[in-house]
Amino acid sequence: MGRQWRDGRGELVVHGKSGEPAVRVPLEIATSYRARTRGLLGRDSVEGAILLSPANSVHTFRMRMPIDVAYLDRDLRVIAVRTMRPGRLGMPRLRARHVVEASAGVMREYGVREGAWVEVVVHGS
Repeated sequence: MGRQWRDGRGELVVHGKSGEPAVRVPLEIATSYRARTRGLLGRDSVEGAILLSPANSVHTFRMRMPIDVAYLDRDLRVIAVRTMRPGRLGMPRLRARHVVEASAGVMREYGVREGAWVEVVVHGS
C-alpha cells in the first residue's frame, strides 16, 4: 500500500481509543528530497506537525528547538515516539516508512503514542 503524497499541506488525523474523538492537527507534507532535507531546519517553531515521507530516521543538527518524532509504519501506525534535543542523530527504525515531527511535548497532547493509528488528509492540489 504505497503512499503517493506530494509536498503541500493537509491534516494529521490522530485516532484515539474507541469512543474518543479524533484529533486533527495542521500538517505540512514533505515528500520531495529537497523538502525532506529542509524539514524543520532553521525554524523557531512549527504550527502543527510535518510529515517526512519516505523516512525512517531523522537528525536534529542545526535545529533551534527540541522536537517530538513519531515513527510510522506503512499502515500509518505509530511504532515509536521520541523527543530529540538539537544536535542529535536518531536511530533508524526498521519498520518505519514515514516520520512526523512536531515541537517537543505536543505529541502527547495530540494523542500520538505507540500503537496509535493516524490518517493523512491532503488539502487541495
